[in-house]
Amino acid sequence: MADHFQLRLVDSVMLAPTVRHLVFERVDGQPLAFQPGQFLQVHFHYDDGTATKRSYSVGSVGDGSSPVQRIEIAVSYVDGGAATKLLGGLAHGGVIDASGPYGRFCLQEADTHPRYLLLATGTGVTPYRAMLPQIEKLLAAGDREVVLLYGARNETELLYGEEFEAFAQAHPGFHFHGCLSREARAVPRSSDRSGHVQHVLAELGPHADRDIAYLCGNPNMVDAAFAALQEFGLPVKQIRREKYISSR
Repeated sequence: MADHFQLRLVDSVMLAPTVRHLVFERVDGQPLAFQPGQFLQVHFHYDDGTATKRSYSVGSVGDGSSPVQRIEIAVSYVDGGAATKLLGGLAHGGVIDASGPYGRFCLQEADTHPRYLLLATGTGVTPYRAMLPQIEKLLAAGDREVVLLYGARNETELLYGEEFEAFAQAHPGFHFHGCLSREARAVPRSSDRSGHVQHVLAELGPHADRDIAYLCGNPNMVDAAFAALQEFGLPVKQIRREKYISSR
């Protein structure tokens, strides 16, 4: 059941020119129990006093099953956005109201397909970061493979890219492909791909007998990738979706 609590900002870093990584702890000192893939809602008010809220996936990397003390999210700045005003300018020690966790965009123990296709754009990659301990356990069995296609316009927007690449180097069953739609890296890597993730998807040859897919991020990508996967024969029950919609 979702809980309501206050969060205090204890650390932050800019991941990209318009994306801030924020690290919180609960004011009451309690850890956050969540399943990787779930999200929190931040509650605040517009300037006219109207109550509103925004949703952010938890990106904390724990052991995949235990509560975490540090609650991490990634926030994209939106020009003129009310949440950007709140979270973009929040100083260390600042307090916000939140609730959660919510959502079912999680890895399922009942899944038996040998390959996971994880697709993301922008901050939609955040839940996959939280899933890394679970993915590590999946791969340890030796009969699973996980492929992450992450779409960005250029290399500065590949959030947590170095973390995913380091994980791929340490775990042969995990493959990370940065899909750059506007500009290639200054020093290209063999794992890089050119174009949007939904177009790179065809290279993987998705198949209903082999794959389970997760799609997270820009609604246009999610819809296009969903349609492409259906054309490859994946049934709806093997495609999980989470759309990130920017709000002012």
